[in-house]
Amino acid sequence: MSTSPKTALGVATGICAALFVGYCIYFDRRRRCDPDFKRKLVERRRAARLAASRPQIELPDLRDHEAVQMFFLEQVQAAEELLGRGDVERGIDHIANAVAVCGRPGQLLEVLQQTLPAHLFDALLMRLPQLRRRIRDNPCGQRAQ
Repeated sequence: MSTSPKTALGVATGICAALFVGYCIYFDRRRRCDPDFKRKLVERRRAARLAASRPQIELPDLRDHEAVQMFFLEQVQAAEELLGRGDVERGIDHIANAVAVCGRPGQLLEVLQQTLPAHLFDALLMRLPQLRRRIRDNPCGQRAQ
């Protein structure tokens, strides 16, 4: 008995599909049985909701030194006002924007570490990677369409 190439291909495809479905079921079950799964899922959703609720501030053209300097000063001033009123989340957002466009962020972060309370400085450090990615993806500071 010989099988036709179409039959062999069909059998091979069926076996591959069954293995893939089994792989998906196994790892989905393993993921759901993880005791930290729900906690991580809630944290990820909370972070996504927070990021979506924050307004996207249009960054200046990073090649224009005067525009960057004006933006930096505006962000620092807005942060001071917001932190003074107790609006910590938005104040930290403005500080993060200022640090992101700063020419010497390391020095600014050292000063901020000494002047800000530890929980605010930690919140600032948590926001910086997302801002740096945004600047890297859109270096001219124009809003992505």
